[in-house]
Amino acid sequence: MGQLQERYKAYREPQKFMAAGVYPYFRAITSKQGTEVEMEGHKVLMFGSNAYTGLTGDERVIAAAHKALDKYGSGCAGSRFLNGTLDLHVQLEKELAEFVHKDEALCFSTGFSVNQGVLAVVVGKGDYIICDDRDHASIVDGRRLSFARQLHYKHNDMEDLERVLKDLPHDAVKLIVVDGVFSMEGDLAKLPEIVELKHKYNCSIMVDEAHGIGVFGKQGRGVCDHFGLSDEVDLIMGTFSKSLASVGGFIASDSDTINYLRHTCRTYIFSASDTPAATAAAMEALHIIQQEPERIERLWEVTNYALRRFREEGFEIGDTASPIIPLYVHDVDKTFLVTKLAFDNGIFINSVIPPACAPSDTLVRFALMATHTNDQVERGVQVLKKIFMDLGIIK
Repeated sequence: MGQLQERYKAYREPQKFMAAGVYPYFRAITSKQGTEVEMEGHKVLMFGSNAYTGLTGDERVIAAAHKALDKYGSGCAGSRFLNGTLDLHVQLEKELAEFVHKDEALCFSTGFSVNQGVLAVVVGKGDYIICDDRDHASIVDGRRLSFARQLHYKHNDMEDLERVLKDLPHDAVKLIVVDGVFSMEGDLAKLPEIVELKHKYNCSIMVDEAHGIGVFGKQGRGVCDHFGLSDEVDLIMGTFSKSLASVGGFIASDSDTINYLRHTCRTYIFSASDTPAATAAAMEALHIIQQEPERIERLWEVTNYALRRFREEGFEIGDTASPIIPLYVHDVDKTFLVTKLAFDNGIFINSVIPPACAPSDTLVRFALMATHTNDQVERGVQVLKKIFMDLGIIK
């Protein structure tokens, strides 16, 4: 047996939960993504999806993907840098840049690779990168690849951010990187205050809009637009795998910064380009959310209903202000048990444990789509209320 096998044969943390019958990960879905899906032979209500606009099963999106598959084939057989650029990619980049009010955009194969690649090269030796301590894992990995000095501040704590900034050289490049909507807790970045500190301490800002696009702002343009601060944000990142019903991601900025990234960002240059079907699906979803404002209105109607009902029933849901509703459990074992019992009762939710949260802040994540009905939400609330009460999590 080799060295790696010797090291990892003792890794059995997942197996403990498997043996207990509460392991919640990698379950196979055998239907389209929607408010109800088929899993393990029966139907469950899906409250674990990031498809906020509910477009993953939309026939127009599917038809656009089919059309691109027929015209361009199944893949591009190369990177954007060489033979992998389609006119579809170029058109989507133009539309995304206009959508988020930036000069230009670049499309990547995944949202994760956007943050990982951009942060590795957009700042370097002698620069500083400052992150919220609950930023997404892709931001963490990207900053680790950078030669910039890495700093962080307590979650959404503007006094702590200022404490970090005030000791840094005024003329040094200082990039504040933050999630627009925090993916586990559902709260928003304090972007107006961050912009004030940007001007006070001569900084730049990058916002991850993965969970903001399709949810906040005019026609779903994101948290930056929601606060009217798109022009104050230097780099806007987004993903296609949530509201845009596909897979992939993008970075948008001024023309000079995009020109630099286009020729230096390794996850862009050395990754195969996004597939024709995925690109066309994302573009069609982008058109739909702009043409159908009632879709986002409905998302907020059902979100506000769910927020009110969970609060009325005594759940601890933190500071969420989005379709991501954290139901705090504060115990790893109970978090897994809640997830299993909910699934047994026809409700799919996500377990959130370290390293996605602090050990004392474990939770189950209940997420809404525009296509959910109030009746579906109420069923979820009642099932979870009984489970939480039976386990002594709420009274």
